[in-house]
Amino acid sequence: MNNSKRNLWVDYLRSAITVLVVAHHSSLAYTTFARFDNNVYINSTHPIVDSKRWIGLDIFQNFNDVFFMSLMFLIGGLFLMKSINKKGVFNFIRDRFYRLFIPFLFLGTFFMVIAYFPPYHVVYNNFNIVAHIKDFFVIEKWPAGPPWFIWVLFLFNLLFALFLSQFNKASEKIGKRLSDLKNKPLTFFGLLFSISWILYVPIAHIMGAGDWTGIGPFDFQISRILLYFGYFTFGILIGNTDFNNELFSAKSVIVKKWWLWLSLSLAAYFVLTIIGEPLTQLVKEKKIEEINAYMIYYTVYVASCTLSSVAFITVFVRFIHTEKKWWNSLSENAYLIYIVHFIFVLWSQFLLMKFNIPAFVKFLLSFTVSLSLSWLVSKWLRKVKVVKKYL
Repeated sequence: MNNSKRNLWVDYLRSAITVLVVAHHSSLAYTTFARFDNNVYINSTHPIVDSKRWIGLDIFQNFNDVFFMSLMFLIGGLFLMKSINKKGVFNFIRDRFYRLFIPFLFLGTFFMVIAYFPPYHVVYNNFNIVAHIKDFFVIEKWPAGPPWFIWVLFLFNLLFALFLSQFNKASEKIGKRLSDLKNKPLTFFGLLFSISWILYVPIAHIMGAGDWTGIGPFDFQISRILLYFGYFTFGILIGNTDFNNELFSAKSVIVKKWWLWLSLSLAAYFVLTIIGEPLTQLVKEKKIEEINAYMIYYTVYVASCTLSSVAFITVFVRFIHTEKKWWNSLSENAYLIYIVHFIFVLWSQFLLMKFNIPAFVKFLLSFTVSLSLSWLVSKWLRKVKVVKKYL
């Protein structure tokens, strides 16, 4: 559904983050920390790893990684209550099943089989499609790729739909209190920061920040699953208010301070980028306990996540007022772009491996080709009625 007229800034923000996702994946082949596993490619930091690297892409991709999926889940919750009230619980679940679960399981799997052929070729140096498919499901254990977000979003939607009556009792009171924070920016930030800290830091410290788990394509990042659920819930609570005229209205002090959120988000990420090595050194010199070093780093991480999320929201509320034809097209096709883009990312990175050109140029080529072709394929697929109806 296109909400561009009713909630233009939300619609455009969602599509802008989708573009960031494409750019993020386009950069991962060229980071200085990129590592390729020559036995099981899915254990690599990215399925294609180039010999050309640039530390600037480390900084870019990590900035995205800190916040953008949390913000995507927040946006994903904004219209849940309105949608359930309009359609009813049964029709809502059925709609989400067709819009999220079916595309994830079937389209997602089909597209990922195509996307992961280049890393298979890098490992085995052959073009045996049947062997690749067998390797995809058996050795690589059915990697979900970027569509992991879709099944987790479906699960969150399903949980709230099934437990709606219990949630409804508290949501209106909480929503009213959230609306009252429109002129209390520090309280609003403190609330979202606290929620983020509680849901992320303990589990990240105990389980580790980077581990994934799952069965088949139903994969998720252990340390962030509660954080994502918290942002999704926060989005639902905000969406249950008249947020366009209250919390995120043009008169809201939260929105008026967009420049402050933007500045602080950049400052927090700068600190996060430089703080790791000094903390490690202090631990080695026994000048600080390891647990304290972890807590400092994770706290800055959470601050960066929270500030970047608020900055993106307020900037879009402040500046997005007029529709643009090209951006409407991007928004209409953003969901399919998200599902299909990994094919073009991995294939373009694979084809660029043999060229002796700078990493940043390869990144730009991969990003431009991937976004353009994903957009074109999406527009083509959405000419099919059933695809346009749900995607």
